[in-house]
Amino acid sequence: MKETPVVPPGGITGVASTALWTAAARARETRRPDRLFADPFADRLAGPEGVLLLDHFHTSRAAPEGNPFLPIRTRWFDAFLRSCVGPGDQVVAVGSGLDTRAYRMDWPEDVVLFELDQEPLLSYKRDRLRQTPARARCSHRPVPADLTGRWEHALLGAGFDPVRRTVWFAEGLLFYLPEEAARDLLERLLAVSGPGSRLAADLIGTGVFRLPYTRPFLRRLAEAGCPWLFGTDDPAGFVTSCGWQVDELTEPGRPGAQFGRWPQGASPGNISLLPRSYLLSASTSA
Repeated sequence: MKETPVVPPGGITGVASTALWTAAARARETRRPDRLFADPFADRLAGPEGVLLLDHFHTSRAAPEGNPFLPIRTRWFDAFLRSCVGPGDQVVAVGSGLDTRAYRMDWPEDVVLFELDQEPLLSYKRDRLRQTPARARCSHRPVPADLTGRWEHALLGAGFDPVRRTVWFAEGLLFYLPEEAARDLLERLLAVSGPGSRLAADLIGTGVFRLPYTRPFLRRLAEAGCPWLFGTDDPAGFVTSCGWQVDELTEPGRPGAQFGRWPQGASPGNISLLPRSYLLSASTSA
């Protein structure tokens, strides 16, 4: 029997709707006594639609508490930002979705955090957060833009300085783009990055498209208008080919990306059992 599709609110469609699902996952993690991070605004942002989407994308092979990759990924990105953002830096959330790091993290002095994403999603987030005690802990500038269009003009118009050091992060984004669009995006990020700029992103391996047990999940993504389109088994090579210098490449379950949450005995490198997920940081070449 075909499931009734979940209808996201307020013009949020396609890939943007996955932000509701991710917010619901962050809210679920926040309720855990052993949580890897706390996002006090995620539940409000997810709304009932996010909870329904989280259930819609749940697979029979997933643990009741959900895929451990999502909280590990968020914690890893948090650690990356804390380790490399300094006073006066520009930070850009690329495809920011319903990210709340501007509100839930402590930032060094004079940091400016830009959020690049679709206008309906940014408007939804603004309206929902007005109903909470959320207060930005840095200079926070949402920038409505189409990441497949000329987003640079919108970012520059919001006060972005392309000659200053920038810390970019693209969490849960690149695999929703065709390979050439993902490549183009990373190259364009580099083109407006000042000396010493940094990048964090996550990618998936091609095995996810071949494993039989991932097919129901991929089908549900496609039916919701947000299919995964791109994977690579050489993430470092891909990012290097876009002009960046790779600093770290890891996977959930490896040292520095385990956080006591990855299932014991589940090797992140066994491609026959698990789809590969990569966490990568890079910098501008010297």
